[in-house]
Formats: sequence, structure tokens, C-alpha cells
Amino acid sequence: MSEMPGLVATLAYEGLCTFEFGIAVEIFGLRRPELDIPWYQHQVVAVDDGPMHAAGGVRISADAGLEGLARAQTIIVPGWRSRHEAPPAALLDALRAAHARGARLLSICSGVFVLAATGLLDGRRATTHWQFAHELASRFPHIEVDPNVLYVDAGQLITSAGSAAGIDACLHLVARDHGTHVANTVARRLVMAPQRTGGQAQFIPMPIMKAPRNELSRVLQWARENLEQPISICQMAEKMAMSERTFLRRFKETTGLAPKAWLQQERISRARELLESTAGNTNDIAEACGFTSTESFRVAFRTTVGIAPSSYRKHFGASPALHDAKSWRAQC
Repeated sequence: MSEMPGLVATLAYEGLCTFEFGIAVEIFGLRRPELDIPWYQHQVVAVDDGPMHAAGGVRISADAGLEGLARAQTIIVPGWRSRHEAPPAALLDALRAAHARGARLLSICSGVFVLAATGLLDGRRATTHWQFAHELASRFPHIEVDPNVLYVDAGQLITSAGSAAGIDACLHLVARDHGTHVANTVARRLVMAPQRTGGQAQFIPMPIMKAPRNELSRVLQWARENLEQPISICQMAEKMAMSERTFLRRFKETTGLAPKAWLQQERISRARELLESTAGNTNDIAEACGFTSTESFRVAFRTTVGIAPSSYRKHFGASPALHDAKSWRAQC
């Protein structure tokens, strides 16, 4: 990512999905002087001619037509007016051309059907709202559809699940560009969790259970506060007064992840924060996040984030002069 994050173009069309559109404008279109870093440029690009009508009776005017996509570094597809309506050929051609020159394409919810129609998702993993996942897989059999996640990052192509998952995907892109500290700051302004846990499974309607769906919140918080310690499934189940079998089932139903996968996710998230905000060395950070060895930490971090911890700190870490290496553990 260059120092300047470049232009983000958000598509607008007749029948625009208002909430999905608002997500893109809120995250990429607002000025953020509190961050004191170069922020994204943003423009609205029209798919259709003339004033367009969005859901809720809102009229939309755009900054540019499809020619505006030629300068965009990132293009947001905020839903689509109908999963059963083929996108205009001119739009598909413009998206293919943008991808070919290195632009990133991010779809929110049903917007994945636009990306699917370009053929760019063939042979790749993608997601959409759990209600549409089967249809997407049936209509586009060359796409590996994952209905269980909030978003899929396939490099230049990012697809998100249902509408609100677009916030997760957009914040993930901000983290890719600027690091988790900046993404977390934006999330706080949105008054939401920086990174929601689990996948779509937690939102799919299920039979009413005697215990509340948030029954695991206590043990999840305990685990987050003790990441430096070995944490076993047995320990977590005991804290919930459940058998391991019941706990495993309930945990997966609630978070969409197995406990080990969830713990790994939390440990990596904590490691990213420490790499960004402290001067602690790799060995200390690995220990503080509960990894059994520095090497296992490096492997897990590279597998999850895509780069080594040292490279991550180089890109996103604050100046070492801002931190006292002797007191960094106060942040753990």
C-alpha cells in the first residue's frame, strides 16, 4: 500500500441498497482529521443514467459515470438491485479492466452477484449472505462459496456476507492499508467492535434454546483476559459447567468457530495490537499472547496475516521512541 490510500469509488444504481451504500460512504467518504494520516479520496460512480432512486425513496446523484472507475484504486459494490438481473455489460467490462490494472473490488451482500458475473471470482473463495449462498453456488459453480464467514479476503477481491458484514469487510480493508490501530479507531467512531468474532452461523435462525445465545460471553471475556496462559477446552467447559461435548456444540453455534480457532484468532489479534503499539520483542509478544514458542507464533502470524511479525511492525508499528520497552507489558 502506498502512503496515499488512493481513490475509493462506490457504485450507485437505480434501486440502490441504501444501507450498504451508507457503509462505504461512512467508512471511506468521511474526513478523519483525528487520525492525522492521508485518508481515502471518495467518489460516487453511477451505473445508470440520470438521477437514480434508492430504497426508501432517496434520490441519488453521482460524481461521475463508469469512466470514474478508471482512476479508482478500490471499488465498492454495495449490494445489487436484484440477484436475478444481469448487471450491465458496460459495468462488467469496467470492473474487469479495473481488476486487470490492479484495483481492489469489494462487494457487500448481494453485490457478490455483480462480481460473480464478471468471471473474476471463478476458482476463488467468496461469500455472501447465508440466504443467498446456495443460489450463488448453483449459478456460479466455479466459485468456492463459503457461507460461514463474515467476509473473504482473496487479495484484490473481497466479498462480504449480509449487509452489516460489509462494515467488517471495509474495516478489514482499512486494517490492511493502515494497520489495526487505525481500523480500531474508525470502529470506535462507529461505536462497534473492531473485529466481530465468528461467522454467519451465529446469525442463522435456530430453534429457541433454554439458555440465552450470549451465555458464552463470560467465558469469552475470561479467555481474552488470560491469553498469555494455556487455555484448554476442558477449562472453558468447566467454567460454563458444561460437558466438553455440549460446550463444543454451543460454542460453535454461538461464534461460528471451534474454540481452538477462536483462541488462535484472538491471540493473533492481540499480537497485532502489541506489534503496533509497543517495543516488545517477538519472543515477549509470543509469550504474552500464549504461543508455546516464538517459531509457532511466527508461523501462525504469517499464515493468518500474510506477512511476518517483523514486517508487520515495520509497516504499522509506531516509532519505538514513543514506547518504553521496559513497561510494554503494561499493555498486555
